Amino acid sequence: MVKQLQIKRMVEEIDKEFPLEECVKRAFLEVDREAFVSAGFKHLAYKLDALPMHSEQWISSPLTVAKMTQFLELKGVDSVLEIGCGSGYQAAILSKIVRRVFTIERIEPLLREARERFKRLDMGNIITRYDDGQRGWKEYAPFERIMFSATTDKVPDVLFDQLEDGGMLIAPINQGGLQIITRYYKRSGRITSETIEPCVFVPVLDGTRR
Repeated sequence: MVKQLQIKRMVEEIDKEFPLEECVKRAFLEVDREAFVSAGFKHLAYKLDALPMHSEQWISSPLTVAKMTQFLELKGVDSVLEIGCGSGYQAAILSKIVRRVFTIERIEPLLREARERFKRLDMGNIITRYDDGQRGWKEYAPFERIMFSATTDKVPDVLFDQLEDGGMLIAPINQGGLQIITRYYKRSGRITSETIEPCVFVPVLDGTRR
């Protein structure tokens, strides 16, 4: 009961800063953020702050996760590919809105922990892969939506190839010393983009790490 109240208050705080669509609000109420936070930071799980994890990575602020989720415009969407699973919290939120979430992580210990969380929380519609996410996941392409959970200088062309026509890709892009959330659209094979707002994410890195 106490935990549900904490989650509810967190969602109310997010909603004050960034008005939430009903499906996004429901997803946040259904996922316990504390389950994705490292042991030493669980007392801060419901604050609107990014928190450190091991492997020099961070779990994004719940406000950032809410924004990235809502910017994807998920109404009627079946499948999402996430580049950078991290703690698994973003994938867990997505899993409450869409039928299938495909998430890739390049740091094996992080992915192992995320898989354990998904199993423990009975999130069977999240499919995981240990790989460099910049290669995408050709076997399950095309995807209606693709999300980067880390910042990059440029989206690899292979990911646009794996984006369904009519689909959308969202990524934090390095631009002139800033990170800018950027939304890309694929229409009739053409890619267009729009910038949304500044942000702070960990960088995308090449290759895998055990």
